[in-house]
Amino acid sequence: MTRTSLPAPRRIALAVALACCGAAFAQQAAEPAAAASAPESGKLETVTVTAERRSENIKDVPMAISTLKGEKLDVINSGGQDVRALSGRVPSLNIESSFGRAFPRFYIRGYGNTDFRLNASQPVSLVYDDVVQENPILKGFPVFDVDQIEVLRGPQGTLFGRNSPAGVVKFDSVKPSTKKLEGYASLGYGTDNMINLEAAVNVPLSEDWAARVSLLNQTRDDWVENTHDAGPTQDLEGYRDSAVRAQLLYAPHKDFSALFNVHARDLDGSARLFRANIIKPGTNDLVDGFDEDKISIDGKNESRLRTKGANARLRWGLGEYSLYSITGYETLDTYNRGDIDGGFGAVFAPPSGPGTIPFSSETADGIPDHKQFTQEVRVESNYAGPINWQAGLYYFHEDFTAESFSYDSLSGGAQNGYSRSRQKNDAYAAFGALTWQATPALKLRGGLRYTHDKKDFALQDYNSAVFGTPATMADLIAAGPITANPSDNKTSWDLSGTYALSAETNLYARVANGFRATSVQGAGAFNGQSVAGPETNTSVEAGIKTDLFDRRARLSAGVFHYTVKDQQLTAVGGAANSNILLNADKTVGQGFELDFQALITDNLLVTAGASYNHTELKDRDLAVAVCAACTVTDPLDGSGRALIDGNPLPQAPKVTANVTLRYSIPHETGEWYVYTDWAYRSKVNFFLYESKEFTGKALTEGGLRLGYIWGNGKYEVAAYGRNITNQIRVTGGIDFNNLTGFINEPRTWGVQGRLSF
Repeated sequence: MTRTSLPAPRRIALAVALACCGAAFAQQAAEPAAAASAPESGKLETVTVTAERRSENIKDVPMAISTLKGEKLDVINSGGQDVRALSGRVPSLNIESSFGRAFPRFYIRGYGNTDFRLNASQPVSLVYDDVVQENPILKGFPVFDVDQIEVLRGPQGTLFGRNSPAGVVKFDSVKPSTKKLEGYASLGYGTDNMINLEAAVNVPLSEDWAARVSLLNQTRDDWVENTHDAGPTQDLEGYRDSAVRAQLLYAPHKDFSALFNVHARDLDGSARLFRANIIKPGTNDLVDGFDEDKISIDGKNESRLRTKGANARLRWGLGEYSLYSITGYETLDTYNRGDIDGGFGAVFAPPSGPGTIPFSSETADGIPDHKQFTQEVRVESNYAGPINWQAGLYYFHEDFTAESFSYDSLSGGAQNGYSRSRQKNDAYAAFGALTWQATPALKLRGGLRYTHDKKDFALQDYNSAVFGTPATMADLIAAGPITANPSDNKTSWDLSGTYALSAETNLYARVANGFRATSVQGAGAFNGQSVAGPETNTSVEAGIKTDLFDRRARLSAGVFHYTVKDQQLTAVGGAANSNILLNADKTVGQGFELDFQALITDNLLVTAGASYNHTELKDRDLAVAVCAACTVTDPLDGSGRALIDGNPLPQAPKVTANVTLRYSIPHETGEWYVYTDWAYRSKVNFFLYESKEFTGKALTEGGLRLGYIWGNGKYEVAAYGRNITNQIRVTGGIDFNNLTGFINEPRTWGVQGRLSF
C-alpha cells in the first residue's frame, strides 16, 4: 500500500468548496466575566482564567498557568490528531499513550504515571466543563468548540482535590449565549483521505433561554500495510472519531443561571501499533530501512470506545454571596486489542519475525460497565472589602468492571486467558479558601481541603489455558489476597501571595500540597496483586508576571521545587512481563518555566514557551525488573534487577520548548497570513530503569499554515502541514519480549476552509 503524501487537486477543490458553502458560526462565550476582554488595537488581549474558581486576570493569579485558545488551538487541531497534539504546546506538559487515541497519559513537570491498566490513576487531573474526568479513558475526550484550555502547574489539592498533586488540565467549552444566532463550520481534508469536520451553532431561544450544539467528526483511511498476509487485520491506523455536545442555558436574571450539558463520543479505529525489533541493539536508533508505512503482525488490532455524559451547573446570586451546584455523570464502554509482540510467529513456531520473536503475545483490555457521579456545592463571598472566601462540599463515586483477555495468535486468535475485576471508589471532601487584600499592593491567599477516599477492589474471575485452568483462581487466593479495601484520609493545603510592583508587574510565591489516593492492581498471570499507598507532593514556586511595552508583550517566568513522598510508581514489563505497583521513598523535581508573547509589529505575533525539569528518584533500595533484550545502564542487585536510585522519572523530558510565529499581510479585501508552530522535547526514559535502547530521542515537530481571511473574518481558507520535517521517533516501548516500540505521527498535508457568522 502506497501512502498518499498530498491530496488530489480535485479533492482539495471539493473540500474547500464544501467548507465555503457550509453554514458556520463564530464562537462566543456565554458569561462575559469568564471571557477574555476584547483586544485593543496594537495590544495583546487580556487573558482571563478561572484557576481559583473565580474569573481573574491571569497576571493576578499566584501560580504557574498557561492557556491555549483561539487560532493557536485551531492550528494544533487542524491535522485531525487527538488530545496528544497538545503535548509540549505549553511549558512542562507532556502527553503520551500506549493505547492510541483512547487512553492519554498526562505529565506536568515530569510528574505523571506510565501505568497502562484501565483502573490506573494519574497525578494530573483533567477537568472538562468543571467536572473531573477520573478514568484514564475519559481523559481522551476530543478537543472541539473549546473556549480555552488552562494548564495549572503544581499541586491543586485545595480547590480541585484528590489526584491532582502534579497539576490540572482544565477545558472550558464555549457556552451558549442569549445575544444572537451565531456559529461556525470548519472542514479539512488531508493526507490519507483525512477529513476533519467541526461545527457549532448558538441559538437564542428567548430572552432567558439559549442552546448551543457542537459536533466533531474525524476520519482517516488506514495508512499502515500489514505485510504478513495471514494476519487478521491487514490495514491499520485509520479511524472514525465522532463527538457531540449539546448545551442549554437558562438565565432569567443576574441572580440565577442554569447550564445543562450532554455529550458523547464514538470511536472506531486502530489500537496502538507495536512494532517488533525496530530499535537497533545498543542504541536508540531506528533499525536501518525502517518503514513507518509497513508492519508485519499475525494478531488482530482494533479499538472501540463509547462515552456518554451529562452535567448541570447552577448558580444563585444571594447578594453578598453566590451559591454554586455542579452535578456530573459519565459512563463509558471500551475494548482495545493489539498484537503486543509486534510481529508474527515465534522462534518455536517458524516462520517468525521481524527479528526474534521469543513467544507470541496478543492481548486486549476493556471496560464493559462504568459509571461516575460527582456533586459539588460551593459558596463564595462577594464582599466589597479586603477579605473574601469560598467553601464547599464535594462527593465522588465511581464503579466499573475491567476485563483483560489474551489470545493465541499461533492458533487463529483463539482466546486463551481472561480476568475480570471490579473497582468502586467513593470520596468525600470539605474545602475552603480565603483571600485577603492586606495592602493595596499585597494580596494573600490560603486554602484547606480534607478528603476521605475509599476503594473496594476485587478480582472476580480468572481463567488461563496457558497459565492454568479455571481452578487457578483458587491458586491465586491461596497465594495471596485478590481483594483490597484501602481507605485514606488526607488534608491538602496551599498558601500564596501576589505583590504588585507596578500596574504592569506582579511577583508571586506559592507553597502547596496535594495527594494521590491509594492505587490497586489485581493479580494476573505474571504477578500477584499489588497496592501502592497514597503519595503526597509539596511544591514551592515563585515568579514574575508582567505586561511590557504598553501591553504589546507579556512575560511570565518562575522557578519551582517539589518533593513527592511515597510516590506511586509502576514497574511495567521487564523480562517477567509484570505490572507491579510500588512506592518510592521520595522524588525531587526542580526547574523553571517561561511563557512569552509579543506583538513585534502590528503584523507579526510571536509566542514562546520553555521549561527545564530535573527529576530524580531517591530510594537507595528500590529495584525493578529489567528488559529481556536491551542494554541496561543502571547497576543491578543480586537478583538481576536494576537499582533506580538517582534515575529521572519516566516520560519526563528535561527540556521542552515551543514557539509560534504569525505574520499577516493586509489585502484590500482581507488578509493573507503565514503561521508556523514548533514544539521540542529532549530525550525521555520509557521505563523506571535506564537503558540504551529504551531511551527516546529528542523530538521536534513543526507545523506550517498558509491562509487567507476575508469578509471581516467570516471566511477563511488555508493549506497546512503537520510534522513537516517528518521526524520519526520511537516514543514508547514494550520491553518484556524484544526491542518492540511505537512511534509518533508522520508528516501530513491538508487544506481547510471555515465559515462563520
